[in-house]
Amino acid sequence: MTTADTVLAPVGASGFLDRERTIATAGFNRWLVPPAALCIHLCIGMAYGFSVFWLPLSRAIGIAAPKSCPDMSLWQELFTTSCDWKVASLGWMYTLFFVLLGVSAAIWGGWLERAGPRKAGVVAACCWGGGLLIGAFGVYVHQLWIMWLGCGVIGGVGLGLGYISPVSTLIKWFPDRRGMATGMAIMGFGGGAMIGAPLANLLINYFKTPTSVGVWETFVTMGVVYFVFMMIGAFAYRVTPAGWKPEGWTPPSEKKSMITEHHVHLDNAHKTPQFWLIWWVLCLNVSAGIGVIGMASPMLQEIFAGKLIGHPELTFSQLSVEQKAAIAAIAAGFAGLLSLFNIGGRFFWASMSDLMGRKNTYYTFFVLGIALYALAPTFAAMGSKLLFVVGFGIILSMYGGGFATVPAYLADMFGTQFVGAIHGRLLTAWSTAGIIGPVVVNYIREFQLAAGVPRDQLYNTTMYILCAMLIAGLICNYLIKPVDSKWHMKDADVAKLQAASASAAAAGPHGSYGIGFGGLDARAALFWAFVGVPLAWGVWKTLESAVKIF
Repeated sequence: MTTADTVLAPVGASGFLDRERTIATAGFNRWLVPPAALCIHLCIGMAYGFSVFWLPLSRAIGIAAPKSCPDMSLWQELFTTSCDWKVASLGWMYTLFFVLLGVSAAIWGGWLERAGPRKAGVVAACCWGGGLLIGAFGVYVHQLWIMWLGCGVIGGVGLGLGYISPVSTLIKWFPDRRGMATGMAIMGFGGGAMIGAPLANLLINYFKTPTSVGVWETFVTMGVVYFVFMMIGAFAYRVTPAGWKPEGWTPPSEKKSMITEHHVHLDNAHKTPQFWLIWWVLCLNVSAGIGVIGMASPMLQEIFAGKLIGHPELTFSQLSVEQKAAIAAIAAGFAGLLSLFNIGGRFFWASMSDLMGRKNTYYTFFVLGIALYALAPTFAAMGSKLLFVVGFGIILSMYGGGFATVPAYLADMFGTQFVGAIHGRLLTAWSTAGIIGPVVVNYIREFQLAAGVPRDQLYNTTMYILCAMLIAGLICNYLIKPVDSKWHMKDADVAKLQAASASAAAAGPHGSYGIGFGGLDARAALFWAFVGVPLAWGVWKTLESAVKIF
């Protein structure tokens, strides 16, 4: 009989970051892996909250007010040292973030599967933390191209590697609850802005002086803090031994047609119709949600206007400067509340998918989403802030739920052997959605505004177009069927790959190796508190501002 020590001992491991050095040994608690993933995702999730820097950066030279140069082109803006940057130009950072996230995840997903999550997490920490430091230098010397290169390009690579680093690992650690496991980690990406945005505000106010708006100092501070947190997460990662399963757990005897027992090779996954159907399912779900996220604040202000401050008779254009400032603060609470729904949805819907099945979960997203988008203009016409906020809260919960559920959907379709790398390639759908969603919402709004449509009705047409996108997603989800057996890997090939990646014999034993289901022991409780306390603070700050809506 092979003992745990002989099976789990690293064979020929040379580097401290090598995958072989991260194989768990007997007595390891699998519940230490989700907080390790959260350490990374809560840091890179600040990408969603970067808009907190736009207004201070738009007056980095003028300090009290922007020093604008109206005729300056974007190319000139990249290199100017005498004019302040436009908010619209700064907003391109979002495009860089999510395009680079998808591209880097697709390019290096296969490498991650071979190198392991620890090495990928360390690289992600260096890119995200280092990118913020380079961005700080760009702000200090007032060079937009350096800030784009640091935060947007290098930081974007860190986003991609950090985002996918725990996916494959968590699915293998929780074969009994795939959806819940990925939901726990990926909810951190939605929660990062909830912690990072108020923290950034506090730091900006602390560092600002008569000669500085406090942004470059904030970048440096957050870059160092994020680097430390992400390194803690990366070094806490452990991977399962080949053939591991929780002690006492057996796969369900009832076979499910939508959950395969086979594996599809990374090189073949994109050749199947299932990959591209899931690609469109994610792209269309995300396009609808991300467009709303980008316009959440102005949407609430323009639709409800004076109703937000007890003057229902006033439209947006009739508000004074002071009144507009007041409703802007309330709308910021709305954006924060949507972030809270985004986070909760990632855990709730991913966990529900373990019970409902992934396909039925996405059916729910699309059917319920179509109904809520179609009803949004009615809620607005009724003047019901409660129905409007709750409706969009549910929509954003399904937006987040789509991200958290898709890794388990891929594992069901293609098996777990290459799920992390396949997920990385699928994230190009997010990059595409990051362009489609905001373009649809922003340009239709501008078109409606130019046509003289009242501000409280600016978004009606947009809602119906988003409904059409979700209908297309519903059809794609309907068309998803199990992968044809011709794409399945042979058992001998799978065993050979596992032996190469996990230092186990090709026909090695299967079992728990002394690693069971785990539980909330003292060490796990401390690690969860380590990530839970900042997250709880972010939730509290969000609710503190959100109550002003009502």
